[in-house]
Amino acid sequence: SSMQFSAERIDRFPPLPSSNSDYAMMNRNWIGSFSVRDIGFLVLLLTMPLFGPKVSTADDYPLGPDSLKQDGVPTGTVTKFSWNKSNIYAGTERDYWIYVPKQYDGSTPACLMVFFDGQGYVSENGHSRVPIVFDNLIHQKAMPVTIGVFVNPGQFPSTEGMKPRSNRSYEYDSLGDAPARFLMEEILPAVSKQYKLTDDPQGRGLCGISSGGICAFTVAWERPDSFSKVISYVGSFTNIRGGHVYPAWIRKTETKPIRVFLQDGENDLDNLHGNWPLANREMAAALKFSGYDYRFEMGTEGHNAKHGGAILPEMLRWTWRDYPGVRYVEAKVIENKGNPK
Repeated sequence: SSMQFSAERIDRFPPLPSSNSDYAMMNRNWIGSFSVRDIGFLVLLLTMPLFGPKVSTADDYPLGPDSLKQDGVPTGTVTKFSWNKSNIYAGTERDYWIYVPKQYDGSTPACLMVFFDGQGYVSENGHSRVPIVFDNLIHQKAMPVTIGVFVNPGQFPSTEGMKPRSNRSYEYDSLGDAPARFLMEEILPAVSKQYKLTDDPQGRGLCGISSGGICAFTVAWERPDSFSKVISYVGSFTNIRGGHVYPAWIRKTETKPIRVFLQDGENDLDNLHGNWPLANREMAAALKFSGYDYRFEMGTEGHNAKHGGAILPEMLRWTWRDYPGVRYVEAKVIENKGNPK
């Protein structure tokens, strides 16, 4: 049963004291007003961390060597751009970044990976440190020469008396082809003016977290002729804007040439939109039923990127494992502290 707090109980807490003598009087009066039940409740609160379920911390999912700068590894470049002339999402503005590996020389088209909520992924001090991971894996030939495009969700600029308004949920949680069209008709043509990108869907992937995770899947689902690889951290396959239908669609639709890596945590969200661990399990079960090339890692974290960021190198190794010229050696994935899987 859930613990209920009444207004009467809250009103019994005294006002803040203004002197040391007031503190002493407050302590005598407050402690004297507690019943046996009150004291028992306080004991329960104090001992819950000792006897309750384990709460994971960032230390449970440390970043491995592939997420750290290594001596002798060529370093790619990251350049920031802005986009404020969208027709798909009219009136929005956003930043995006392009990572170009040192090995890219323009003689042949590079592979492509697009990251939604790009700022969190492109930072070398962020949850995933993608430029560093790309540097290391490309140097090891664990993934092909790949250009990364990191796109932020749009926002409507501030107007008189109004703050900027985010368009993230509309762009990411909505079903349909709009995010795919936004990439194919606007962002990627701008990138292609500077760099050669492969048109082969086997050389093009997508990645995102939360609503960005379902958006990555939506783009591949709508355009499997253009993208064949999806990585999702704590994906929001719930009923924010109808995404809970994907498991049923996957089961009832002819299998599409998409490879999917899903990550979630046992302590992910459970709210009016749905239960995230259940939704991701439903996705994994549907992908298995329909014969997809998929992988699913359930950890212990909540709605964050700690687990996903720690295993991103293995996600990428697995996703690119059979691409021409790539050498794949499956790594041990940290599922929980001290227990490599």
